[in-house]
Amino acid sequence: MKSISTLLLFVISFTSIFGQKTENSSREHFCSKGKKNQTMEFKDIKKTLLMNKYDVKFYKLDINLERTSVAISGNVTIGAVVQGTPLDTFVFDLDDVLLIDSIKINNSLKTYTRLANQVYVPVLPTLTVGTAITAQIYYHGTPSSGGFFAGITHTTSGYWGNEVVFTLSEPYNAYQWWPCKQDLTDKADSAYIFVTTSNLNKVGSNGLLAASVPVAGSKIRYEWKTRYPIDYYLISVSVAKYIDYTTYAHPAGTTDSVRIQNYLYDNTHVPSVLGQYQTSIDQTADFIELYSDLFGMYPFKNEKYGHSMAPLGGGMEHQTMTTLGSFSFDLVCHELAHQWWGDHVTCGTWSDIWLNEGFATYSEYLAKQNLDPGTAQQWLTDVHTSVMSAVDGSVYIPAAQTNDVNRIFDSRLSYDKGGAIIHQMRFETQNDALFFQTLKNFQTQYAYSTALGLDFKSVLETTTGINFTDNFNQWYFGEGYPTYNIVWNQVADTVTFTATQTASMPSVTPLFKMLMEYKLNSASGDTLVKVYQTANVNTFKIHTHKIITGMVVDPNDWVINKVGTITVGIENVENPVYFCTAPNPVEDFIYVYLENNNSTIKEIRVLDITGRELLNQSTLEKNTKLDLSNLKSGFYMISITDGKNIYSKRIVKL
Repeated sequence: MKSISTLLLFVISFTSIFGQKTENSSREHFCSKGKKNQTMEFKDIKKTLLMNKYDVKFYKLDINLERTSVAISGNVTIGAVVQGTPLDTFVFDLDDVLLIDSIKINNSLKTYTRLANQVYVPVLPTLTVGTAITAQIYYHGTPSSGGFFAGITHTTSGYWGNEVVFTLSEPYNAYQWWPCKQDLTDKADSAYIFVTTSNLNKVGSNGLLAASVPVAGSKIRYEWKTRYPIDYYLISVSVAKYIDYTTYAHPAGTTDSVRIQNYLYDNTHVPSVLGQYQTSIDQTADFIELYSDLFGMYPFKNEKYGHSMAPLGGGMEHQTMTTLGSFSFDLVCHELAHQWWGDHVTCGTWSDIWLNEGFATYSEYLAKQNLDPGTAQQWLTDVHTSVMSAVDGSVYIPAAQTNDVNRIFDSRLSYDKGGAIIHQMRFETQNDALFFQTLKNFQTQYAYSTALGLDFKSVLETTTGINFTDNFNQWYFGEGYPTYNIVWNQVADTVTFTATQTASMPSVTPLFKMLMEYKLNSASGDTLVKVYQTANVNTFKIHTHKIITGMVVDPNDWVINKVGTITVGIENVENPVYFCTAPNPVEDFIYVYLENNNSTIKEIRVLDITGRELLNQSTLEKNTKLDLSNLKSGFYMISITDGKNIYSKRIVKL
């Protein structure tokens, strides 16, 4: 009774969470699309205090599957060690639609209690810290499909006509097809995945295929083994009539080759899958060799990398064997990059999915920059356009939003903005050698483990010697992007320009302190200059012997930004009440930024087009927020004076 009462103290109620689709640009990332569509409803299956009492060391799945149905049977072994405090109740996750035949703990048959999708097994006598525990769960049933892209799916390729059963467990759906501990920070040290199926099928999975064992009844057991640490959601199987097409990569720094094992549909189409995709598949070797140079050696080189085909609109980076629906440059290099960013080092919370998806997305750019440079610039343009298709949202996902699969895999934020801010961090370092050394150092420090976004920040700062606190507050935790308005003038050999920066979400991130690049155009040759924006309005002086004919903001697309106006002529730069406003047009609130704020009280007035005063506010603050929600739509003037000088700007009220 003691174990039961303890169990009830820690029961967490389970609720169904309905993901609400967030606003996205028309650029829907293929990886985002596949993962977001897995299921719109999922169970909230968070780890409990009881689960923290053991550390998973080993998983063995010994299951039966066919390509024609998601019906599953067999047993799963969980090898673990008691940690923290003594363990009197062993807890694991399993969908309550799957029937449990029996449970053994250390070879002893046990009773159990099921509450929603968790199973509680009393363990007596209590196991002390450091004690090994082996749980073996026999089960069978038909998993909840929840529609396309549940934890396990049965479907047929619309184009190729092949019938496939495949799994996609990220982020919360492993429990739908096998008993496990769904805890990102508890990687198993190794795993065996044995699948018995009809001998017409092949089974793709993690690690190395140790054996294919004939079984009575025209069956065959595929025995896959991985001896690398692996997270629960990266364990996978795919079952279909496949052919095996294997190639090899030869990354620098090792005399060993890396096997690239591809399970492709076996069909009679002309061209065949291999005939259609061989060029793209073969390019996987180039990607492995490139990423091994940029990030460090391919982390699973002693086993393999590969692909298993399944009809999904993108890919899923299952460790050592990605599941995908087709082969293209962007898709193949993105999913491969996850072997470093997501599999080797895994995000420690779903709030930090940036470490998986942002870096895999940026790896697309790195592949283009190095292997297909003619397409790299367009990639940056498309990504920046996507990010700025809406004004709000952070790359970091607040904990309260991690129950929404659509938010985790938001194409605009987790993928595009997540990738774009890495490019901006690279620009901030102004040293590619240090930037790429940061990536390698991070992979080394958190090898085969989990990390948070702030862990990457720490490695970045340690490696480069640069403080990235403002950068992360603005771009990772903050929201929005800056817009630049430039006023410039040249007198003799001095170019003076004022950069006015307004933020799209000033209530969250009013200022982006950052390095910015400008191009000064001249008939005698353009000049690139870099300056650091420290306030919403900054004035810079550049000395040059050239006659400048124009300016370009961020000519190489390093930073997410928009450009408003670039005007020739000094706009009262020395005026102590020179100011800018944002946003303009305005809906409810407008922010007034004073460039040269001194101790003089400023009077801010809002006037209509007839000159009638509608609002009058005095301030000593550098930034002032005005409430214009009561004004009708139309044109207005904001006028500021310190008693000596008057300066005005026109605004539009929506």
